[in-house]
Amino acid sequence: MVLKIRLDDIQPRRKQLLISSLYGLTISSFIPKIIFVVVMAILFFTNYVFSEKESHIVIPLIGLFAGFLPFFAIAYGIFKARYNFKVHHINLTYNHLPEAFHGLKVVQISDLHLGSFNHNFQILERAIKKINQLEPDFLFFTGDLVNNFAWELRGWRKAFRHFSPNIKKYAVLGNHDYGDYSKWDSKEAKQENFEAIRTFYKENDFNLMMNESEIIERKGEKIAIIGVENWGNPPFKQYGDLQKALKDSKDVSFKILLSHDPSHWPEEVIEQTDIALTLSGHTHGMQAGFKIKNKEWSPIKYKYKHWAGLYKQNNQYLYVNRGLGWLGFPGRLGMRPEITLIEFQKE
Repeated sequence: MVLKIRLDDIQPRRKQLLISSLYGLTISSFIPKIIFVVVMAILFFTNYVFSEKESHIVIPLIGLFAGFLPFFAIAYGIFKARYNFKVHHINLTYNHLPEAFHGLKVVQISDLHLGSFNHNFQILERAIKKINQLEPDFLFFTGDLVNNFAWELRGWRKAFRHFSPNIKKYAVLGNHDYGDYSKWDSKEAKQENFEAIRTFYKENDFNLMMNESEIIERKGEKIAIIGVENWGNPPFKQYGDLQKALKDSKDVSFKILLSHDPSHWPEEVIEQTDIALTLSGHTHGMQAGFKIKNKEWSPIKYKYKHWAGLYKQNNQYLYVNRGLGWLGFPGRLGMRPEITLIEFQKE
């Protein structure tokens, strides 16, 4: 008797959980084996041969370190590190920052992928508590609220209302928020899904910026918050229209841009605009990497030039958030989920 499981017949939430669980099981099973094979192959091809006596001791030890240690590291990434939120504190100094905004504090979060949380509301509430304790003036969310579907938002309104009412909240859309990675019965169904996501933002007091800008004024001085729809290099679609977004803020000298994909920064921002700071996400830092002193490495660097942390060209900055949630592999290895605190100072 053959048991056949059809994913299409599984309830969507359970299907998503099943796929991520299988992904985690595959990684935890095969990566340690691959590492072991690679290590043994290196020993073989470099003609590093043990005596018979040594082989009885050394080879089992190699098996232990090359197999079990990666397994335990992956298990730690799945069961502990994926929700071990880290606050990255960044200070930025500008000579053209209006005096009234000296000391401005903003928090950036990105890539929540709420469908992956499997309705564990208390986990996100922990992150929100950390954000509230930082007492920022603004919260900037740079996209990928869901994995694909508006139904992933069920039950999350209560958690989102734990944000302090003193924080003004802004958001932009990420590539996963458009429903482009799913099959739809009709264009109307896809649009309905999209509108439900927009409604969620509105109901939770987020200003969802769709190729537009908002002018913030203090003591007669101004800065501009600019938000574009997702703009990425192919195969990602380019919904963003930066020139449209800048239209109402041309006379404001200090600008902050929210743009989900960091690829947008070198293509349309630096040396083509006077935007002081661009905030992005998207890469997750591949949810895997390591850091030695001030050097950080991840395989994602071979796809994205700007993939995590702070970048500068001339007097323009880009900050790429490592993401608060996860997608695919249900864990994080050396790439903790991030809350970014940025403080602005007048030079």
